[in-house]
Amino acid sequence: MDIIVCIKRVPLTQEVDLVIDAGKKDIRKDDLAYILNDWDSYAIEEAVQLKEKYDGTVTAVTVGDEEDEEILRRALAMGADRAVRIDPGSRPLDGFVLSGILAAVVKTIPHDLVLTGVQADDDNAGLVGVMLAERLGLSHAAVVTRIETENGTARLHLELEGGMDAVCQIRFPALLTIQTGINEPRYVSIMGIRKAGKKELKVIALNELGLSEADLLPQTQVEELFLPPETEGAEIIEGDPGTIAETLLRIIREKGVNV
Repeated sequence: MDIIVCIKRVPLTQEVDLVIDAGKKDIRKDDLAYILNDWDSYAIEEAVQLKEKYDGTVTAVTVGDEEDEEILRRALAMGADRAVRIDPGSRPLDGFVLSGILAAVVKTIPHDLVLTGVQADDDNAGLVGVMLAERLGLSHAAVVTRIETENGTARLHLELEGGMDAVCQIRFPALLTIQTGINEPRYVSIMGIRKAGKKELKVIALNELGLSEADLLPQTQVEELFLPPETEGAEIIEGDPGTIAETLLRIIREKGVNV
């Protein structure tokens, strides 16, 4: 089974005070550390486990500059066989452009399965996986929590809204977006990453893909980025049960709810 995993390097924003940049289009990232997107870590692990069970190859693909090769080395250390980086230069990237760039590369690599994370931790859009499937003409399923393969098909468990799950059947080739918790990503040591340096890492320039200007024109743009406005703290209601109930009813009515 030949598997391609599309991954992304994202800034680590937990437990830091985010600052909006001067243009109000993004956050300041110069002092932030970068890591492999959490969802993509699970996608790589799932691909490697499938390879170990059914043989085949795993290829990790990312769009980014030379610093993004760090996550490709990590994917190789986890068990991927080769890696591809597409250098976008200074091109602005949104989900539409990213999916087009990835599709141009993925279609040149033999594959039975394409995996992506459900979403990226920086924009939380959740667009690229399903848009990539559409561009490649692949059957797809999103928010996958279990994969059971048999005779060129897969039985999938999907996470739905409202705490519900679904089970479906899909034929290969296909694209799946992987949810966190599907597995336990393996630990990667510094020595393992160094050894992964011997594996193939191919770099492709954007102008080698034959994409038109229309293909590289973003379809979305950020008008303004801002932090949520500060609001008042919670109101603690005290008193006996009857008093609390009357106060709650008054508050609900003041908010415009008919009870």
